[in-house]
Amino acid sequence: MPRYSAIAGRPATLALYALIACAGVLRAQPRAPAARSSRAGAPSHKVARASRITGDAPHVDGVLDDAAWAAAMPLNDFVQRIPNEGVQPSVRTEVRVLYDDRALYVYARLMRPDPQAIRTSVTRRDGDSDAETFTVSLDTYLDRRTAYSFTVSSGGVRGDAYHSQDSEDSGREPQFDPVWNARTRVDSAGWTAEMRIPFSQLRFNAADEHTWGMQLSRYVADKAERIQWALIPLDAAGFSSRFGRLEGIRGLAPARRVELLPYVASEAAYRTSDTRANPFLNRYGARVGGDLKVGLGPNLTLDATINPDFGQVESDPAIVNLTAFEQVFEERRTFFIEGNELLTGRGQSFIGRPTWFYSRRIGALPHASVQGDYVDAPTNTTITTAAKMTGRLKSGLSVGALAAFTPREFARTFETDDGVTTRTAVEPPSAFGVMRLQQEFGKQQSNVGLELTSVQRTLDAGSGLANLLPTDAVAGGIDWKLRYKQGMYEITGWVGGSYVRGSTASMTRLQRNSAHFFQRPDQPHVRFDSTRRSLMGSSASVRLDKNAGRFTLGGIQISARSPEFEINDAGQMRSGDDIDFNADIQLRDTKPNRFVRIFQFGTATQAGWNYGGIRQYWRFSENASATLHNFMRVTAGITRHVGSQSDDLTRGGPLMATPNGYQVSTSISSRGNVPTTWSARASYFDDTFGGWSVTTSTTLTVRPASRWQASMDPTWSRVVDPRQYISTRAGGSSATYGQRYIFSFIERSTLSTRFRLNYAFTPNFTVEGYAEPFAASGRFFDHGELSAARSAEQRVYGAVGTGTTMQVNTDGTRTVRDGASTLVLPALDFNRLSFRSNLVLRWEWLPGSTAFLIWQQNRTGQDPVGRLIGAGDLLDATRTAGDNFLVMKVSWLFGVR
Repeated sequence: MPRYSAIAGRPATLALYALIACAGVLRAQPRAPAARSSRAGAPSHKVARASRITGDAPHVDGVLDDAAWAAAMPLNDFVQRIPNEGVQPSVRTEVRVLYDDRALYVYARLMRPDPQAIRTSVTRRDGDSDAETFTVSLDTYLDRRTAYSFTVSSGGVRGDAYHSQDSEDSGREPQFDPVWNARTRVDSAGWTAEMRIPFSQLRFNAADEHTWGMQLSRYVADKAERIQWALIPLDAAGFSSRFGRLEGIRGLAPARRVELLPYVASEAAYRTSDTRANPFLNRYGARVGGDLKVGLGPNLTLDATINPDFGQVESDPAIVNLTAFEQVFEERRTFFIEGNELLTGRGQSFIGRPTWFYSRRIGALPHASVQGDYVDAPTNTTITTAAKMTGRLKSGLSVGALAAFTPREFARTFETDDGVTTRTAVEPPSAFGVMRLQQEFGKQQSNVGLELTSVQRTLDAGSGLANLLPTDAVAGGIDWKLRYKQGMYEITGWVGGSYVRGSTASMTRLQRNSAHFFQRPDQPHVRFDSTRRSLMGSSASVRLDKNAGRFTLGGIQISARSPEFEINDAGQMRSGDDIDFNADIQLRDTKPNRFVRIFQFGTATQAGWNYGGIRQYWRFSENASATLHNFMRVTAGITRHVGSQSDDLTRGGPLMATPNGYQVSTSISSRGNVPTTWSARASYFDDTFGGWSVTTSTTLTVRPASRWQASMDPTWSRVVDPRQYISTRAGGSSATYGQRYIFSFIERSTLSTRFRLNYAFTPNFTVEGYAEPFAASGRFFDHGELSAARSAEQRVYGAVGTGTTMQVNTDGTRTVRDGASTLVLPALDFNRLSFRSNLVLRWEWLPGSTAFLIWQQNRTGQDPVGRLIGAGDLLDATRTAGDNFLVMKVSWLFGVR
């Protein structure tokens, strides 16, 4: 495969060349002609005009006393969207828009006949509360697909988001954190909001005169009233495609945007989970690093980072994973969140689309592990440098490219017998490259995208890491979204492939892992080959959706991943060898009636086969939801699971039957954005093999005062799984290809609660506390082995008529005798406790410059027993041994005007 090998041999280099080459070509482009004042297919006729400031710029203080505002055209033609679509709002709103060479200025007078009812709750930036809000949304490319939103509350709290697709909620990126100012004031006539949005924080096409899409919206929380300038009907698809227009911005001088954000941080770690004999017990250290942001013209941005710091990131939730598949967590690191939709195409919202780029692969836990009396192993791989370029061109081409480098990582071990410390490599030097291009075309903003990812590792031939990891991995594909009637109908899909290369040992390991299980003995369509040095696979899908309409919605899709498809080096997938089908139809009414505001009933079905034609699952469901007139929401659903054949339950063994079953669920939630909100959810599952589960969860958020907010969300579950995999042993019958595939029943119980307590001195100075006690148990019983391939029957050890006996030993192990054979099964019962907490003092001491003081605890404990857990276990979790971390970090932002 010379073509793929050539690409795979230098992926990171290609990504860096792409960054540099694109930057040079794009910066050399001539200025585009002036933007047109209208766009075909735009449903709104609303037009506003920004006035240029001729004297002094307004002082952003929330008071309309600057002379410049007198020249601005007032906008006051607002309408209700909720509760009564299209009617006159119950309160008046007036907005004015100005600009100068550096920024856009927006002033809003938000009137109330009862100003004493205005709530002024304070949270940190982007926080939800019971305050009123005013939002300016800008489609600066006028692509009718993307938008920036800037929100300020009556308490003076700023919020912002980037909308990566033509939807207010789907594809919304709240991690977008531009540097801008806003001030509010409450007076006898209502409240006011004054904003300054620097043009350096926006991306737009060069033009002599700019025409942008614009939406102005107000939410009156205590009335649950949503008001818009350009009305977007509830039964319509789209968001930015239905904005009005903002015209009149002229003569913006080209500016080189350069922002530098260096940081210094110190850390102290105190570990109570080991004895004082541990030489790695406590650690102290300091770090320096920084981020650089450079504008490449008005519509592209280059971000670079050296030794990025993620010390203020909230911990991942505690889990107990007994499956063969990895647990996937969401990205929380700022560098990878900002602009991520341009690297991943996540804004396309394709169901089942391959996750070509899973950013948590960069800087992840090292792949190798070491053993010793005491171990000092890195919890994540260092990122020495990373750079990305994101933006959108005048032609409608969106660009995203990223390159990142991680060094060789080592773990240290200490042996008490000889007092020797050993240093062992646990991760090789690696280079990651990602590129995505997406071209918009047509009057309906259809688009086609191309995505490529690559990983290159420097591995010494014959080393342990070379036997563990591939040397090179390349993957990518083409996707499309064809829109009709402004997104009411869409045809979406993708086609792509993957290529992975490495040593025979690493390819053997890859073929045998949970994403492939090529060693399955009864699957003629796949072949395990221990001499392979590469894998090449493919994936494809097509889907048709109806996304809008008052009464009906629906969709239908088929997708496939070949057995050899593999993207887990740079991306993420659960398994290959899948053909999936899903379809749904939803019946609804978006117009209020005498009983409810909105209701919806739906029917859906999902089914999947492998490439051998074996049905792996089939389920169909009914669901219903309703929003009441008091804005409470109620949902209910039932799902029927049809017995099929699983090709992964035996973890590389033959097919195994799965049971019939059903699941019912219901939920109820209160109206949002009030001082006290709550929700509750419950579900029950039952199957024909004797399995069942009950899960309940609730949330409660209270705001006892304007600066305080507290929340808790306990979750409890109890599960009996009749087919928990234990191990594979030799000596089985011919019906199971000479192997014993051993399973058991497991009874599990889990209880956890997340507590949050926040206090805001100001929107820029907050204290946030987070704590999650977690307890889980597992009791294994009725061990047995699969009686035959494709069977639902288990040969239970010790049961009458099986010819076997089983003895439980004092150490919890089990001795099984089957004729002349003796098996010893491990002790697997467990009770696990975990307590994770953060206390974060955050101060934005200058716009974009932040100081953090963080105290973090990670406590864990476990016992080899399987008793059901209770509320007392959560208290016990807070007393277990663990680690304490204290981090101080200060960053300075230079360059924003």
